[in-house]
Amino acid sequence: MCGVHKRVCRGIRPAHRLDKVTEASDIPIRVRPEIAALPPYKQGKQATGGAYKLSSNENPFDPLPGVLDAVHAATSLNRYPDASAARLRERLAERFGVDVESVHIGAGSVSILAQLVLATSGPGDEVIYAWRSFEAYPWLAVVAGATAVQIPLTSEARHDFGAMTAAITDRTRAIIVCSPNNPTGPVVTQAEFDAFVATVPADVLVVLDEAYAEFVTDAEAVNGLREPGGPVRENVVVLRTFSKAFGLAALRVGYAVGHRRILDAARSTAIPLSVTAHAEEAALASLAAESELLERVGAIAERRDRLAAGLRDVGWRVPEAQGNFVWLPTGDETMDVAAAFDDAGLIVRPFAGDGIRISVGEEAAVENVLRIAASVVKDLPEGHPGRGLA
Repeated sequence: MCGVHKRVCRGIRPAHRLDKVTEASDIPIRVRPEIAALPPYKQGKQATGGAYKLSSNENPFDPLPGVLDAVHAATSLNRYPDASAARLRERLAERFGVDVESVHIGAGSVSILAQLVLATSGPGDEVIYAWRSFEAYPWLAVVAGATAVQIPLTSEARHDFGAMTAAITDRTRAIIVCSPNNPTGPVVTQAEFDAFVATVPADVLVVLDEAYAEFVTDAEAVNGLREPGGPVRENVVVLRTFSKAFGLAALRVGYAVGHRRILDAARSTAIPLSVTAHAEEAALASLAAESELLERVGAIAERRDRLAAGLRDVGWRVPEAQGNFVWLPTGDETMDVAAAFDDAGLIVRPFAGDGIRISVGEEAAVENVLRIAASVVKDLPEGHPGRGLA
């Protein structure tokens, strides 16, 4: 007899699972229907033949020579990395005035966000976030089995915190706030964030996604790590990354700062050993060269401001831009406008029906972007949300 494992021994699936799988004809196994319907994540289109890749918010500058030297020195490919990335955690803990257990390292900040959603949310639970925002947010909720609650942005492409507060129920388990908002660009102010968090129940996780924090020049913007000791409220976790400002996108390393027990829950859901030794070495070397790297960030921010101003000058309505990208609210004309950029060797990131995100890339690309943008804006119909022409 199989005892408590009798069902398994007989090869019988528990009855409660039968209505939660799909028999889609093009999938050879039973999978959850919401997963079968979920499109895989698609990164920005790659550039070929000398085109400018402005689709993935990458840093156009190569890593500093010292960073590359550190990566090349990490040659023990036959050994596993330190699973906790202890040296990087210690360095970040010292920087932000927290204990080491209040820092968590992951293979990019999005992987930590996935861990946090898995740790807090399951079937019957809800995850709230603004929309449009980072395209990974919907599928993180779906993969966890939770319900995604999307709160439309305001007409200025900003978070609508009144609506987000109104959406909180006893099923809410996590709320994501993205500042600067990817892909639209505006920041959340410190005053807005503080007021919003005060409306959130203390047992609901608030994730402040600050992947682009280093590019921000608005003095009023939220800064989740402005005070030593990490986030002021225990239910807030701050995410940051080395992929953007520090130019380590290919190595996949990001971090979280927050309450140690919340991060323990995230660590429990993490895929072990996903942060490589090379990524840790590169992050440590980047922190050692931070002042030089931030000079480059300043150059990108200046280029961003110039690009946004130029787009407005030729007739586009461009929201506040505080990341390393700008947003064109192209609406129904999105794919046609994106094709015009593509034909000119400018690979941008279209979001069908909403708009186009253009990363701030090489200096030589700026004039080309402005030239194509000027050529297509006049074809937008009167009253179009992206048209700022008189």
